[in-house]
Parts: sequence; structure tokens; C-alpha cells
Amino acid sequence: MVVSAAGERAFVEYDHVQKSYDGETLVVKDLNLSIGKGEFLTMLGPSGSGKTTCLMMLAGFETATHGEIRLDGREINNIPPHKRGIGMVFQNYALFPHMTIAENLAFPLEVRKMDKTERETKVQRALDMVEMGSFGGRRPSQLSGGQQQRVALARALVFEPSLVLMDEPLGALDKQLRETMQFEIKHIADNLGITVVYVTHDQTEALTMSDRVAVFEDGRIQQLAAPDELYEQPCNSFVAQFIGENNTLEGVVESIHGGVALVKLDSGDLIDTVPVNVNRAGERTRVSIRPERVETDATRLGPDAHTLKAEVLEFIYMGDTFRTRLRVAGTDDFIVKTRNAPDRARLQPGQTIDIGWMPEDCRALDA
Repeated sequence: MVVSAAGERAFVEYDHVQKSYDGETLVVKDLNLSIGKGEFLTMLGPSGSGKTTCLMMLAGFETATHGEIRLDGREINNIPPHKRGIGMVFQNYALFPHMTIAENLAFPLEVRKMDKTERETKVQRALDMVEMGSFGGRRPSQLSGGQQQRVALARALVFEPSLVLMDEPLGALDKQLRETMQFEIKHIADNLGITVVYVTHDQTEALTMSDRVAVFEDGRIQQLAAPDELYEQPCNSFVAQFIGENNTLEGVVESIHGGVALVKLDSGDLIDTVPVNVNRAGERTRVSIRPERVETDATRLGPDAHTLKAEVLEFIYMGDTFRTRLRVAGTDDFIVKTRNAPDRARLQPGQTIDIGWMPEDCRALDA
């Protein structure tokens, strides 16, 4: 039995699942993943990483080449999509243009042989849930993109599934509407207690909405963790680079002792780091540090901080923050994000400054 992160029996289980389209190349490689009941799990990764294939196998639109997929303890590999009782939301909405909104929502209920009175009650409840209660008589062509997305969500929820799958559902929306819908989807999922498996390549969406995030690359999960752990404690260079913005400095491990790796950067500078996936002296490493963890005025930090000389190459005012690009330890793409405050100096290109950070904010990853 696979258990979820919460320690209870998993609601969704991928057990040694593989997928190949040509019999040779594996698109999904030995996937073992458990998702708890009521959990919001996001599959995040670049195009071709295997995340959408994993979702489509769970939905029943793709068949696993090897392994088992279970839903609430029942193996579902050979159960057709329409009998799995799973709600689906796609990026293209997939609404029937010749039907009214109410008819679109009633369709999955008709398929389930529900009587007319109950259908009407459930349709109205689902429309109210997404704040579209008065739109039942309209057709999809009379709605904006955001309204169509709400209807697609309502249709996925109308038959009260225990599991809803979402494949890039907000990809076609503009930035502001996308951000609004992120919170709305999360609130609806929480209020209904449904399990959601969400696929996206948008890191902000994943961090904002999820209980846990599975980062995919090359058909495998690189890291599975809560959003804050994923961002603050990436387990390898791919995750560090893919999730948010990240500075990297190349070097060689000089020693590892007492949970601290001493790294000699290629510039000759020595820095203490947290050893994540380095094991011995002499190993090449890529040191990772987030832009907001770096201080452009090293005097603001305590005596344990690392300090390095830096040359200001670019200073950009962004309203609530300043974004500074620096030349540091041989790289010209070292970024620092600083909160805009009255006591913050505006730096000038060509200026030499002392930057600093705390050793615990610096991670020695694979090269």
C-alpha cells in the first residue's frame, strides 16, 4: 500500500508506471506517486517532461505501458474514461458551441441518466459556485475567455466528482485574470474538499495553488515537495533553475565537514555552503542562491555573512523592488532583488559594492 504525505492511504496511486509511444523511448519512467484525498497536487515541468502524459493516463485517454494506476484503492488501467468518475478541465475549455451554458453543464448529468429536476438543481448549484448563476441561457460565444473558463470548471464539478484533473486550464487567459482564477480554483477545491491534479509549466501557478508540487524533467519526478520547500531547498540544479529565479556560481568542493561544504569558486573566492548533492572534496559543484537572499549592502548583515566584491552593471526600478544585475566572481548575470524602501540607495552602473549573504542561504548542488 502506498501512503500519501499526510500518512493516510493514498487516494491516487501511480505504482511503477511507465509510458512509451514507440516501444523504445520512455516518456514516463518508473513513476511512483501517491496523492492524498483532498490534496491539490501540481505536476510542473517544461514541455516534453512527461507531466501531461501522466495526467492523461490518470484520465484514461492514454494507457500505461507498464505499472498500475489506482483510484481510491481500485485499479483503473482498463476502465474507460467515462466510467472513472473524474472531472476534467482543459486549456481550450471544450464547451459545445451549439448548446447553452446550462445545457453544457447538464450534458455529463444526462450521460449519468440523472432525472431532469435533479439535473437542473445541480446545474444551478455549479453555476452559482463559479459566480455564473445568471448565465445559464447564454451560449459559449457570448462569454469572455474568463467566463468560459469558469463554465468549464463548473462542468467538471457539476456531477460532484471526488477527483478533478486540470491541464493548463489558465494558459489562454491574460495575466491579471489568470492570477484571479488561481485563487478562485484553490478556494473552490478547498471548500468542496475535492482532490485536484493540476498540470502546468507556470511556476507561479504551481507555488500559489498547490499543497505539493511534483517537478518533472525527462520523464521523472526530480523533486516532490511543498511549495516553500521546493523554492527554499531545491534538491538539484534543475529544480533550482526551473523554480523561480536563481543565481549560480561554479566551483570545486574543498571540504565537507559538520554539514558545511567549503567551495572554492572558479574566481578563487572561498565560500561556505549547505551541501545538498555533493559528497567529497574535488567534486565540481554549482552553488545556488536566490536573488532576494543577497544584500547589496553587506554592512547590514552580521559577522557570519559571506561578502564579495561586485560591479553594478544594471539597476532597474520595478516599483516595489529594485533589480540589480552585477558582475560577481566572474559572472555578469548575478541578480539581486531589493525591496524599495526610503533607506535604500539607488545604485549606479560602474559602481563597485560589497554584497553579502548568509551561508545557510547558499546551496552546493550538482554541476
